[in-house]
Amino acid sequence: MERQDLGALFARITRRLIDAETPLLAARDLKMWDYVVLSQLAQQEAPTQLALAQAIAYDKTRLIRLLDDLEGEGLLVREADPTDRRARIVRLTPAGERRLAQARADIRAMEEELLGELSDRERKTLLSVLQRLAGEPG
Repeated sequence: MERQDLGALFARITRRLIDAETPLLAARDLKMWDYVVLSQLAQQEAPTQLALAQAIAYDKTRLIRLLDDLEGEGLLVREADPTDRRARIVRLTPAGERRLAQARADIRAMEEELLGELSDRERKTLLSVLQRLAGEPG
């Protein structure tokens, strides 16, 4: 039997992960895009809302409402850029950092269960290879 294309395999894995993550995020009062935004901001504050939209590949016009909601919950703040008053710097608040850490811990626990059928060596290899394929430093 011929193996499936990588795209098909990754699509099935992605669907499985999304299905497992969605209720975990909902339990923390987050949606998937909320988590994506918070995760990106944890890596670095966004110099502008446009830069954030580009970093997460999200429509910049739809991002405004998402940021409004997250800011309303006290999870992030948008401040005027001192060098360009038209631009807004977006950063996590301590409450946003806590909510993200809680959601991330839930997701990591789910991932550990999912990866539990792999040996330690297989797990390390898989994670290393995925990081390389994603273009991230391993």
